[in-house]
Amino acid sequence: MRDTADLENNGTVLRIALPDGGSARFHAIWLRDNALDPETRDPGNGQRLVTLADIPANTTMSDATTVGEGVSVTFQPERKTVVYPVDWLARHAYDRDLATRQQGWVRDGVSVWDASNGQITRQPLHDLQNDPGALAGWLAAASEFGFAIATEGPVASGALLDVVKLFGFVRETNYGTWFEVRTEVNPTNLAYTGLGLQGHTDNPYRDPVPTLQLLYCLENSAEGGDSILVDGFRVAQALRDENPDGFALLTQYCARFEYAGSEGVCLRARKPMIELTPDGELVAIRFNNRSSAPIVDVPFDKMEAYYAAYRRFGELVDDASMEVAFKMVPGECVLFDNTRLLHARHGYSGEGSRWLQGCYADKDGLLSTLAAATYQSKGAAE
Repeated sequence: MRDTADLENNGTVLRIALPDGGSARFHAIWLRDNALDPETRDPGNGQRLVTLADIPANTTMSDATTVGEGVSVTFQPERKTVVYPVDWLARHAYDRDLATRQQGWVRDGVSVWDASNGQITRQPLHDLQNDPGALAGWLAAASEFGFAIATEGPVASGALLDVVKLFGFVRETNYGTWFEVRTEVNPTNLAYTGLGLQGHTDNPYRDPVPTLQLLYCLENSAEGGDSILVDGFRVAQALRDENPDGFALLTQYCARFEYAGSEGVCLRARKPMIELTPDGELVAIRFNNRSSAPIVDVPFDKMEAYYAAYRRFGELVDDASMEVAFKMVPGECVLFDNTRLLHARHGYSGEGSRWLQGCYADKDGLLSTLAAATYQSKGAAE
């Protein structure tokens, strides 16, 4: 590291050299708010011990010097000195050009895919339960690509709960702890048909939606009926590249979703089909024709263009070039991100039956388990 730490703008800005040869600037108030000393943050849990109101609004820096692999900063008027590791500053640098980002960018660690580069990560359930490294790799794949498959599990009702326990907790809904997806060819009830289903996200009428879904195969002897996954982020970016104005309409105006299919239940939500953060990060897709309610939040003069974009989004979802298809076998469980991936199935023909059990969970548990495993792995390596 170059021995450089300079104060600028009358001590309100610190400029440091970074290990990669670049530099980064930090504001005095930001550095003081994020101080790592035990008076500012609890050494045990890392939580802040002071509020922003406890920090003087006129905070500046009177001195900044490099100390080993860190930078020592003295703040005024508190006369407080804090040392920041340079690698920590590099990881948290915000002095970068964000204006070049396209609307619909994805965070680091997310890889969008289509049929040409979709990867299916499979891992035996026994390995996931007994090998922390295997579990971490499986969860990392689920985080990066939006899905992963556990194989060679027991063919037993409720076995999907063993998969959830690997990383978190079941998200119970009005459908129960889990629900049955039992379809028979030549059924006595049309609810159990072998018809294909369009790609969709589950429960868009719920706020917040369940962010993870699991489907566990107990029987799949029917001919056809392949499971299909589509990366909704890839679809959204394809629409953006093809029709930026249409993409903008689906991000700027809310669709409405509703479910009132059982007594005592009436669920409604108002959210955009393509959800972005204020700075344009792609964070969620909501697409489910069966649960759509009348769209009333789009201005009259934009409604036709909105519907054209809506139609095109659906066409892209249905395009075989966007999908990864696979036939589940008993004992397999697919875990996928319900805010990103759309799931579907091909239709059935011939004899046989298909029985899956499904449940919901949330990404906070998965991401927490993955982050903790990554942190422990780095600590062991050091």
